[in-house]
Amino acid sequence: MIGKPTDGPISRYINRKLSAPISRFIVSRRWDVDPNIVTIMTTVFGIIAGALYVITYPWIAGIMVQLASVLDGVDGEIARITNKQSKFGGFFDSLLDRFVDIAILIGLSVSALVISEGPNEVKVIFFLSMIALSGSLLVSFMNARSEASLGTHPSKVGGVPLATRDVRLFIVFIGSIMSAFYVEALIWTLIVVGVMTYTHVLLNLGILSKRFWTRKENRALIHKESARNIGVAELEEVCGGSSGRATKEILGDNR
Repeated sequence: MIGKPTDGPISRYINRKLSAPISRFIVSRRWDVDPNIVTIMTTVFGIIAGALYVITYPWIAGIMVQLASVLDGVDGEIARITNKQSKFGGFFDSLLDRFVDIAILIGLSVSALVISEGPNEVKVIFFLSMIALSGSLLVSFMNARSEASLGTHPSKVGGVPLATRDVRLFIVFIGSIMSAFYVEALIWTLIVVGVMTYTHVLLNLGILSKRFWTRKENRALIHKESARNIGVAELEEVCGGSSGRATKEILGDNR
């Protein structure tokens, strides 16, 4: 399988359709490509996309963001095809992805500040940028911490892929394209990313909490029932031949 079980909807239905042919082409040429080198190249590409928000038109930067999102899948695909997967590679890719996320949202925020009017609007945009940035990092942190502490990714236990990384970058891409026609689209992009990321975290926290509290209650119930059965068995052994009658007299018919 060239994709991942934890892929979000944009990765599954759009990005993989584009990145998979690139990965297969590289592998078919028998180029000895280190997936970590591809990760570094993709990171540089993403950071350049973030910088373009400041120095050029946002819609061009938005196209670069989506291209970076597509290319982000190439390193992992090459690693899976060539059996070069490693724990360090996953860690390295995840860490550098955060650099790209930060660069893109900071660049977009600066671009939005350029069109702001007056100190009050500057404060609002700054607040929105902090919400969008912190929300994006929280989503990534929750996924990593869930795998480390609970042994599973939220998507594997019924989690909602509302604001996965591929979705966030696609929203940034759409908002940046729209800014060519509607100047305040960048501000609305920050609002949408902020609302969706925090909603994503709260929804998936609720799903994880419900699942693991239910599992804990079930374990406690099984343990209690096992202890009760052991007690009944010991009592019947002590009572001997009259065990059935003695047990009913002591525990009652509803044991």
